Amino acid sequence: MRAGRDLLSLTLIAAAAVLLFGGAAQAAPITIGSPLSGTFKSGTLPAATLFNLSLPEAGAQATSPVDGAIVRWRVLDAAGPLRLRVLRPLGGKSYQSVGASTTVNPASLGTEAFATNLPVRAGDTIGIDSATGSKLGYQLGGPIAGWVPPLGEGESSEYVATEPVELAFNADVQPRPTVTALTPSSDSIRGGSTVTVAGTDFAGVSGVSFGSVPATAFSVGSEGSLTAVVPASAGPGTVDVTVTTVAGTSPVSAADRFTYVACAVPKLKGLKLKAARKKLRQALCRPGKVRLRGGATAKTGRVVKQSPKPRTTLAPEAKVNLTLR
Repeated sequence: MRAGRDLLSLTLIAAAAVLLFGGAAQAAPITIGSPLSGTFKSGTLPAATLFNLSLPEAGAQATSPVDGAIVRWRVLDAAGPLRLRVLRPLGGKSYQSVGASTTVNPASLGTEAFATNLPVRAGDTIGIDSATGSKLGYQLGGPIAGWVPPLGEGESSEYVATEPVELAFNADVQPRPTVTALTPSSDSIRGGSTVTVAGTDFAGVSGVSFGSVPATAFSVGSEGSLTAVVPASAGPGTVDVTVTTVAGTSPVSAADRFTYVACAVPKLKGLKLKAARKKLRQALCRPGKVRLRGGATAKTGRVVKQSPKPRTTLAPEAKVNLTLR
């Protein structure tokens, strides 16, 4: 194929379309698209949306293997208006346009990188929107596929034909974080303790939450570990601890569950002291002061009054005072 030749004119004809895949989580960032290695020439493009249907280089990935966000994209030997587009496979030759970067105008024919923030799912691929006369590097390989004119946002269609070349563009995907363990995984409703959160892809963490409540503070030690200060809770129960980065919020799982514990004051009226103490311990409470009235003893008396009242929620090991008669 000659430099400057219309990359679609060989077999791609005016029409439109979109496709879909899946994948597994890895460490961040992950580069998808052309490795930009080899001998590229600058070719002239029509007004189109084009993408690398497959790539010949060992280890090169045409689709994202993870859920996350595209944080950067690159072009080589490019000129004129260009825009990165996220394409979601729908089956067969059909794809849907699900997001696009701002339009850029590369300043040189070298490799240029552009920051962005585009959500991406495992299986999505990336395409380039071009205007008539835009340029982009190409070499034999591929194939590529696409649509003329470009796909509009949200539009879906089948791509038209393929061409045995590789286009010189790629993107960096920041995977969505995951939480794999909490240490400890339970504590008082008062909060204030420090929990170590283990997981993956803790790069650029912007928030840690216990249920819907943000952690009082957090500190990231590495991409696989951070510490968070537990916020107070209105009552006992189990919540999911989630981590948020530019790539999104960690999915909930059995590994991220944190349990708030409390002294849930039980009803003790009519019980003897021994039974009352046992029930308090089971409720994570402690016996407080014991008052004897009307000749009662610790062995013969029964609870006639307690403070706090039943169904009061307190911090673990809170004391409950008893009056026996």
